[in-house]
Amino acid sequence: MNEHYYESGMSEIACPKCTAPVKVYDTLFFVSKLLERYFSVNRELQVLKQQEDGGEENAQQDTGSENQNYNLLTGVNLSETDILATEKQHEPIRQWFARANIVPMFNLQAVNMSGFFDEAAAKLGSNYQITKNMLGQISWAYSHNHTSISLDVGKMSQKDGQTMNNLCRQFYSHTLFSKYFYQKQEKIVRLNLQRATAIKHFFCGGWLEWFALGKMLEEAKQKGKDYAFSCARNVKIEFGNEDKQELDVVFLPMGKEPVVVECKSGEFRRDIEKYVRLKKTVGFAGRTLCDTGYRFRGKSGGGIGQYVRFNFCYT
Repeated sequence: MNEHYYESGMSEIACPKCTAPVKVYDTLFFVSKLLERYFSVNRELQVLKQQEDGGEENAQQDTGSENQNYNLLTGVNLSETDILATEKQHEPIRQWFARANIVPMFNLQAVNMSGFFDEAAAKLGSNYQITKNMLGQISWAYSHNHTSISLDVGKMSQKDGQTMNNLCRQFYSHTLFSKYFYQKQEKIVRLNLQRATAIKHFFCGGWLEWFALGKMLEEAKQKGKDYAFSCARNVKIEFGNEDKQELDVVFLPMGKEPVVVECKSGEFRRDIEKYVRLKKTVGFAGRTLCDTGYRFRGKSGGGIGQYVRFNFCYT
């Protein structure tokens, strides 16, 4: 490892020892990844120690009974855990769909809370009246292949402008933006956008999935150690006739039917018929399929819910 001047978009350089081409990383990005890996390994070790202390009897319990006995989030820092990103944690949902002759395919890392996406989503959602214009600008910029945006925080109240500026600076420190610059005199925040697919997906609507998942997990944690559940995000399902669909967030309280949350960051009316067919095909009871669309709120959502018999939820 060697120190080298870093510039966004720079090409690879020759290693000073072996001369092989290597990529240069920004210091903040490199250190954050090292820390992320360190904490992940440390958590894995803690889990292994807990399993060892539990004795052979606990180790022999099957997955189903293991998940039904306790709340996985008890004593866990929700924003720093990957305890949900396992096959065992997803197994109850797999079994529930299997009974309906449906094959689910899971992305285990989609519920890994040890990164920054869940925390960033919480900040965007809890400050949505302030952040909605920024999200709209970012989404538009990505869709038109623009690489930067400018935010005129001077048009906001002092408190809101400071909140927005601090949020942008924090997001930059976690590499969600490739560049951050604040023009203090003009009170304008200038941001360069990252081109990474995961970050683009996050800002173009994926944040809402993380926000919905985070809110459900907060509620689950508060219910205590005896509240057992299973959860998943970005679940691809295949029906017996080989039709396929994707579910944004699935939450299954043990002994009950799952709650499915569909997150839409834009127009959702064209998808209503899809939701109705999904509800009928899967066999969800009334009011277990929810849609979270942050551009639509109020009476229109309630009216639609009355006609198609499932909830529309709005942030």
